[in-house]
Amino acid sequence: MPRPGPSADARAGVCYGSAVSAQGARHVIRHVSIRGRVQGVGYRAFVEREALAVGLEGWVRNCADGSVEAVLSGASDVVDKMIATCRRGPYAARVDGLDARPADAAELRPRRNGERFSVLPTA
Repeated sequence: MPRPGPSADARAGVCYGSAVSAQGARHVIRHVSIRGRVQGVGYRAFVEREALAVGLEGWVRNCADGSVEAVLSGASDVVDKMIATCRRGPYAARVDGLDARPADAAELRPRRNGERFSVLPTA
């Protein structure tokens, strides 16, 4: 029996497919803002682990208002599943709201050189 793809947190409960589907899923970039108890609970590390596990590019950081924001870049189906994973968050988090909007390549620039996915300082 096939096993689900890698997931850094059993609570995520999302089974990821390959980074590019057989139909050749189009590449998208999404900016995500997450509100709730998402700072001080390992949320950024969770997003980084999950994103790297499924081959996404981008970054994540805390915001001064207590939220977390991320930019996710990859195959549309994988990005959509990652957004669903962000809605659940790691075990200790409580996500009260999540907003996602289309983004462009310029929003990937804060990522550190040579890193596929970066955890950035608080903005």
